[in-house]
Amino acid sequence: MDTEVRSYRTGDREVVRDITSDCADWVADRGDGLLHVFVPHATAGLAVIETGAGSDDDLLAALGDLLPADDRWRHRHGSPGHGRSHVMPALVPPYATVPVLDGRLALGTWQSICLVDLNVDNADREVRFSFLAG
Repeated sequence: MDTEVRSYRTGDREVVRDITSDCADWVADRGDGLLHVFVPHATAGLAVIETGAGSDDDLLAALGDLLPADDRWRHRHGSPGHGRSHVMPALVPPYATVPVLDGRLALGTWQSICLVDLNVDNADREVRFSFLAG
């Protein structure tokens, strides 16, 4: 299995960051197999969604409705509502697996692989790309 860790700066705001092009570049010329993408953080996740047409903002809005940034959370260190960031990976998992055919991601027309980060206290993220040849 081939694997590599990439670093991303998500900044000091909630973000849905499209990493599809990095994934596509990484699997190019690898043939057939599976790309597994994993975020080794307790407060970030990965989503396969449409981006650029408002869906990324809709995802952040939906997570804001489901997981409000207020004082209800028992996990209370950091910025207000930080505890919700620790619950988010139960809804937006920290992994995604995508088929790769002839060195190309087998995503649907409008699908993108996105890093989802609600944690404004941690601006730097690592994402592990792993390729399992078929």
